[in-house]
Amino acid sequence: MLAGKRILLIIGGGIAAYKSLDLIRRLRERGCTVVPVMTGAASEFVTPMSVSALAGQAVHSELFDLTSEAEMGHIQLSRTADLIVVAPATADLMGKVAGGVAGDLASTLLMATDTDVLMAPAMNVRMWLHPSVRRNVNFLAEQGVGFVGPNEGDMACGEFGPGRMAEPMEIVSAIEARLADGPLKGRRVLVTSGPTHEPIDPVRYIANRSSGAQGTAIAKALVKLGAEVIFVTGPADIAPPSGVEVVKVQSAREMLEAVEAALPVDVAIMAAAVADWRVKSQSDSKIKKGSGPLPVLEFAENPDILARVSLMEKGRPGLVVGFAAETDDVIAHATAKRARKGCDWIVANDVSPETGIMGGSENAVVLITDAGADPWPRMAKQAVADKLAERIAAELT
Repeated sequence: MLAGKRILLIIGGGIAAYKSLDLIRRLRERGCTVVPVMTGAASEFVTPMSVSALAGQAVHSELFDLTSEAEMGHIQLSRTADLIVVAPATADLMGKVAGGVAGDLASTLLMATDTDVLMAPAMNVRMWLHPSVRRNVNFLAEQGVGFVGPNEGDMACGEFGPGRMAEPMEIVSAIEARLADGPLKGRRVLVTSGPTHEPIDPVRYIANRSSGAQGTAIAKALVKLGAEVIFVTGPADIAPPSGVEVVKVQSAREMLEAVEAALPVDVAIMAAAVADWRVKSQSDSKIKKGSGPLPVLEFAENPDILARVSLMEKGRPGLVVGFAAETDDVIAHATAKRARKGCDWIVANDVSPETGIMGGSENAVVLITDAGADPWPRMAKQAVADKLAERIAAELT
């Protein structure tokens, strides 16, 4: 898929720059030409000699290099690539591009290009969560810039949280998806997946049996068709797919915030099994078992994420797909849910214990649209996902 492709790799100044060396190797293994550009700060973490040796290309770093300008020019450099990849994409570099500042070769290339751009952010967790960075990321995404990562984990600074640059093979998968010529190329799709956990106290929570397998399969199928996928997932058993922007959440309210932050999108697929209720008053300390009466839990209703997105007056996705897990009268309940929520399609299934579908590897669904009910045979969850993705692609063309 990547053979013969030309990647302009911009390496930003961060400790994650060391991963760019492995990324270059992985891309060249797949037949890519990698043209490296390094910021001044990047050379503090990896040497231009190492980058050049792995890429088999000269490193570009100076905006006013007369030799380079005579041979190619910084604008032409960016426009001869099939894709521009920024890894690591630092807060500084993203801020420059979002703010229209072109003060060095890297930012000038990104400002002057009409080539597609994919960024792999990497920074301290507090920086990633800072409102200015979130604003810049959202703005760049609205302009069509793709993102892969960041992941959650331990930081070089000793903190833990989102901010780690995606692993090289994750970035390779995202590059493959970005360059895919499938029917969903250029489409931005939101997928929610997994259960939500609603805390009772610091050690207990309310949840459901969703594994996240179907949502993950749908995201994979969409990537194969060329879509840019924002994957909002609760604490699922299944690992998130490669080649997507992953946003991890715990509760229904956190999922709503993540969904709203991901908009606008062309398609929203709400495959998550969101808890209908939460404990009204979460205890700040563990509830102890005592000799007195049993504790009484008072519940509050969680936000209806599917209905909120479906009924948006401004910025509603062109296609909203909901899911209905039922134990009886599947078609009747799902049809009523579609009308009540205001979504375009409902994917309904029977999750009675005897079906083995909840948490299993297979699914048997009925697609409810304005044309009626379309039962699909029982098949692997990935096959269901592939068929749904193809239906979505056909709907959008």
